Amino acid sequence: MEDNLKQTTTRADIVSEGIAPHGKADTSPPSGQISEREIFRHVLQPDDSYDANGTYWADLGIVRRIAFVTHADAKEAMKELTQIGRMIKKDPLSPISFYTRNYIIPGMGLGLEGYVLFSIGNLTPLFQKVWPTCWSTFKSCDKQWIDAVTYLEVMGIICGQILVGVLGDWIGRRWGLIQDATIMFIGLLMLTASWGVTLNGWVICYALSLFFYGVGVGGEYPMTATSGMENAVGSGKLSTREDRLHRGRKVTSAFLMQGWGQFFNQVILILSLIVFHHGSGNPPYSLVSAQWTFRISFAIPAVGTLWLVYYRAYKMKAASRQLAIAKKKSKVTGYDTASLKLTFTYFGPRILATAGAWFCNDVFYGNKLFQSQFIAVISPNNKSIMEGWLYNLINVGVSLLGYYLAYIPRNGGMVKIKIYLPTFLIDNKLYGRRKMQIVGFMLDFILFVVPAFHYKHYTNKAHIREFQTMYFLSSFFNQFGPNAVTFLVAAEVFPTPIRATAHGFSAAVGKLGALCASILYNYIDTQTKFYVVPWFGLLGAGLTFFFLPDTTGLDLKEQERRWQYIREGREQDYHGVAVHPHHLSLWERFRGAGKHYDPKLDYQQKIEDMRKEWHLLKVRHDDEEKLGVHHDDHDLDDEYTSEIHSYFESTSVTDVSEKAEN
Repeated sequence: MEDNLKQTTTRADIVSEGIAPHGKADTSPPSGQISEREIFRHVLQPDDSYDANGTYWADLGIVRRIAFVTHADAKEAMKELTQIGRMIKKDPLSPISFYTRNYIIPGMGLGLEGYVLFSIGNLTPLFQKVWPTCWSTFKSCDKQWIDAVTYLEVMGIICGQILVGVLGDWIGRRWGLIQDATIMFIGLLMLTASWGVTLNGWVICYALSLFFYGVGVGGEYPMTATSGMENAVGSGKLSTREDRLHRGRKVTSAFLMQGWGQFFNQVILILSLIVFHHGSGNPPYSLVSAQWTFRISFAIPAVGTLWLVYYRAYKMKAASRQLAIAKKKSKVTGYDTASLKLTFTYFGPRILATAGAWFCNDVFYGNKLFQSQFIAVISPNNKSIMEGWLYNLINVGVSLLGYYLAYIPRNGGMVKIKIYLPTFLIDNKLYGRRKMQIVGFMLDFILFVVPAFHYKHYTNKAHIREFQTMYFLSSFFNQFGPNAVTFLVAAEVFPTPIRATAHGFSAAVGKLGALCASILYNYIDTQTKFYVVPWFGLLGAGLTFFFLPDTTGLDLKEQERRWQYIREGREQDYHGVAVHPHHLSLWERFRGAGKHYDPKLDYQQKIEDMRKEWHLLKVRHDDEEKLGVHHDDHDLDDEYTSEIHSYFESTSVTDVSEKAEN
């Protein structure tokens, strides 16, 4: 559970009460009477990642590994349940406010863009019914501009993902978030008020408004992913339990708001049409009802987006803190071009995995843009758009289930269930990101390739329900797999200085997949679409298998520690778990990236790294105190427990010699 859910324990409390920041309270005797291992155990070998003997969970045999992970997950789930019980006892509504604060608000931008993005496909059947000469026969409108409605929005998203990704690493996450919300708000005003002297003029205005709005949508991807992830990591130098156990849940919980946006878009469209069409959803549809329905559907998210601009401007002032820390370590003030070059040198195949897999996944996303055509196969004789919208609503509901299972807390977490779901968890060490993405891609491949080669059989009236089931299941496994995982790992597997750039680039390549699909689908029939789509699932699974590392359970600060060694040209001197074979891709293992892994050397190395940081902080504070600068909260006390502070004080040769000279 997030740190917000825990009882408010500050670093000052940790120091004064002797509480270890990663485990149980330290009730040991004074530091002079305990061993080095006991002092550093809960810091360097937290009990959620190391067993009692100090062995990393990925180094355990398969039987012991399963037992360790199951026990740690069950313990964490029980702890969360207990904390939730305390919250309810204190205030019955506090879990709702907690969920809103930690899940809904961070993902609100994606929820709003999901709402608007999917309204394109939802509104197209209505436009075709009301303005057939424009949207169907193209007698009064240019067909190229009708097709451009989809193309221009996707192109706007691609521009936003790349540009805002770079800006997010350059000027900071906070300004990127504010900029995205502002652009989306203006874009929604343009969509709501879109007009033209002729129908074709309105279509042009509508398409250009979608392009502008798309730029803001594109920026939401790298900004939401990076800010959500870095918020889970924490701002201190030491790792947090939140980062190790719930980082995936933290990020994907924001991403699943996109599914809720789709859901509410469909609900509002259905209700609006019924209200403005005299209580009926059946044709013929009047011009007035269509105008009110689509304009109201865009005006509603505009209100939420305006509030989002305010919230990000005044309530998210610390969103760029992790990036500032990383830049300070590297002594960089602007864009870190050196880190960008090093990323392509050391993590080039990871970019192939994140961008390539996202491309393959968004070919399936292209199906969502044209899902009305697939639903027409299920219900071929229906003339009412209402039935298609209701099928869409069911499909979105199935997708939401996939979203939630992708990040549902371990072993039931939030709810007590008798059937454990360890293999359905994005943060579960036995399953995790990599396996989830491979399984999702493979099942999507199967669920599309089967009806592709037996199309007439499954579209026959006697077997149409089987076809419908496979289509809905493909939506489920797309969310409970590549759609959630690509969003997470595209930021997670790269270092902080260029994280937004890498995520934005990967997302932009993904949107190229959607763009290619949207263009291609205009020239092929429905059966051919089923012939084309499945192979991208197979390709995505292959790219994931060979080039994507599994970062499930990996301490993100440990990955940053490895990056610092690479940045300093000392890659061979790093021996930590970030180069453990389990956390490397198959390609990286083949290339020998894990040959320097040595847990014993790394343990001593971590202590020496901590000692150097402690000494630098101490020297800085001593110098400032000599100048008369006093601090209410010392970094030394904020970052290290009193036992660690005392240990370094008593074993520091430099400090002892300095005292002797004085």
